[in-house]
Amino acid sequence: MKRFRTLRVRFALWTSGLLFVTLCIFGIFVYGNMQRGLYATLDNGLIDNADQIAAGLNIENGQLSLPDNLVETQENSDLRGRGFTLRVLTPQGKLIQSSGPYKDLPLSSNGSFLTYSLPAGGAPIRIYTQYVYDNNNFIAIVQVAQSIADIQLALRKLLFSLLISVPVLILLAGAGGYFLAARALSPIDQIISTARRISAEDLSQRLDLAETDDEVGRLVSTLNDMFARLDDSFRRERQFTNDASHELRTPLAAMQAILSVIRSRKRTSAEYERALDDLSEETERLHTLVENLLQLARANKRDNHPFEKVNLSLLIRDVVDSLRALAEQKNLTLTASLPDDLIMLGDSDELIRLFVNLIDNAIKYTEQGFILVSAIKQLNEIEIKISDSGIGIAEAHLPHIFDRFYQVDPARSGKGSGLGLAIAKEIVQAHSGRITVESQVGLGTTFIIRFPKYN
Repeated sequence: MKRFRTLRVRFALWTSGLLFVTLCIFGIFVYGNMQRGLYATLDNGLIDNADQIAAGLNIENGQLSLPDNLVETQENSDLRGRGFTLRVLTPQGKLIQSSGPYKDLPLSSNGSFLTYSLPAGGAPIRIYTQYVYDNNNFIAIVQVAQSIADIQLALRKLLFSLLISVPVLILLAGAGGYFLAARALSPIDQIISTARRISAEDLSQRLDLAETDDEVGRLVSTLNDMFARLDDSFRRERQFTNDASHELRTPLAAMQAILSVIRSRKRTSAEYERALDDLSEETERLHTLVENLLQLARANKRDNHPFEKVNLSLLIRDVVDSLRALAEQKNLTLTASLPDDLIMLGDSDELIRLFVNLIDNAIKYTEQGFILVSAIKQLNEIEIKISDSGIGIAEAHLPHIFDRFYQVDPARSGKGSGLGLAIAKEIVQAHSGRITVESQVGLGTTFIIRFPKYN
């Protein structure tokens, strides 16, 4: 039974079934048309012969004057030779003249046909009855009859041919359908075999099939693209897990080392205070790292709840005002140059986190000078720039700064977990935006964020 569930067998069965229905309808149509055509030809012949007999009758003064040899003329002899029976009767049904193999035929109404089965058996005969009138006087009855044996024989031969040819054609169609399905689906077997070899531990394999512009070719291309995306996703997730494990071990190892040193012998109050300060610093670092990891996890599983209208002008000004004191502690100038009513659809909490992250990052890596937050309205989007006069980023590092746990150089290491910009990128992409960076070492850095504008 399992074999009958394969696509090849089902395709062959569907092909055979469809052809069977089609041939049955075609056979019934052909048989019916042939039957009607043969009977119509026979009936037309009977009418013509009856007309011929009626035309040969002599009618004088309303009386029938019938020659003794009417049905024996040359024309009627030809009809008898083709199996016709010719009869002329009085209006009362008394036989006057008759020629042919059939006797005692039943009478019927004028111009009607009757199929009559002989009492002695054999093939039925077809009878046509015609009344002959002269000036509305009923003069005689003409009957012409012929056996329908030839018609029945022709129809039996046709039916036999159909009954033989239809099963043969169905078998051929089924075999052909199975063969064509096998050829068409052979790449599917290769796809299945390759897919079974692919696992989460090895997503590097690809479907090595010839590229074609058909459904199978597009399926192969789609699956290869999917495998490539899965491979890249698994690779990034493994790298993220490894980096997260490493980053989490670092503060934990430092805390364990501090505790081991403190407990090795009695310490002074000052030494205990320094140890507690060190533990507090490592704890804060660990807390920040865990918070950032949770933020990334929430970003990856963010619900598609509807965004609300957000006035970016007010939101960014509030963020700048809250961080200005932090900038002033380093003698930095933090200013905002924003037009009013920068409206977009978004999550205000996430957007606050984004701009706090970027502005705080600029403050951390700017030793002197300024941080400027500016924005402009464009045709379909809002462009925000966060510029600083900090130490800048080397060009080689720019393609990687949004990667998780990526840290640029020793000048920046130790000041963060390497997750801030990754979180910023996740937030921007969740709002259908784009974030890019421009920087030169020693001249500063500018982050450029573009969001769709609310119309």
